[in-house]
Amino acid sequence: MARGFGGFPGGGNMNNMMKQMQKIQKQMETLQEDLKNQEVEASSGGGAVRATVNGNKELISVKIDPEVVDPEDVEMLEDLIVAAIGEAMRTADDKVNSEMGKITGGLNIPGL
Repeated sequence: MARGFGGFPGGGNMNNMMKQMQKIQKQMETLQEDLKNQEVEASSGGGAVRATVNGNKELISVKIDPEVVDPEDVEMLEDLIVAAIGEAMRTADDKVNSEMGKITGGLNIPGL
């Protein structure tokens, strides 16, 4: 009987799987580096507030149309900011998940 990886039959499959996992890991590292440089923008209030985040979900910028700054209604402006940032974060998540899915081919790998 042929012996494979660690003395177990079929070890060639284990070696192939390990090589594939190393390839996926390298691709994921490259993707994570690329995502740092990719930005997504989302807005609220019809574009009155715009938030930009990168692929690491780091807030890059917030732009506010001066016309929506009303000292009598600060709460509305706060809500618009929260909404724009939340949408930008969701968009970044969707982008990351889509790109990771291309690498993993739909594999269910815990922690990804």
